Amino acid sequence: MKLTRGRILVVRHGETAWSRSLQHTGRTDVPLTAHGEEQALALRPRIAPWDLALVLSSPLQRARRTAELAGLEPELDDDLLEWDYGAYEGRTTDDIRSDLGDPGWTVWSAASGLGETADDVAVRAGRVIDRALPLVDDGRDVALFAHAHLLRILAATWLELPAARGVSFVLQPAGAGVLGYERDSRVLRAWNV
Repeated sequence: MKLTRGRILVVRHGETAWSRSLQHTGRTDVPLTAHGEEQALALRPRIAPWDLALVLSSPLQRARRTAELAGLEPELDDDLLEWDYGAYEGRTTDDIRSDLGDPGWTVWSAASGLGETADDVAVRAGRVIDRALPLVDDGRDVALFAHAHLLRILAATWLELPAARGVSFVLQPAGAGVLGYERDSRVLRAWNV
């Protein structure tokens, strides 16, 4: 193993109409807003200094387009798709809480109605990490363009935490994070920047 390891740059897609209205946006393929495209373009000078060995993106247009506007040509990976929200797709947390009569409901604590569990998402996130790890261990950098909840769970998985701990890693539209190492420990080097 090399003394200097690489990093994983994670980037959430720019704003969409649904992210702006706080709707759960899983598999619905909504485009970036004009503001979301501006956010993605603003990533370009921040990402330009990175020497990326691999760039992966969710196949959904909001993530793919963010990578493209940031100046990259991503390889599409279905494991980077957002959490399948099932019956909650397109709905806001406030609406769901009202309908269920449960003021404490969150996607993180939902007992039913989701298309997949947080642990299911973590399995996909683990496969992405496994794909990136040989490059990172060889001192090379990787970029992942995807979605808020998927990337939050991926960060928890990187840190070897339960998937549900992703609740602690808020990531705004066009927000980025850096996963890496301190000696042999996996760490968050930066988050939501």
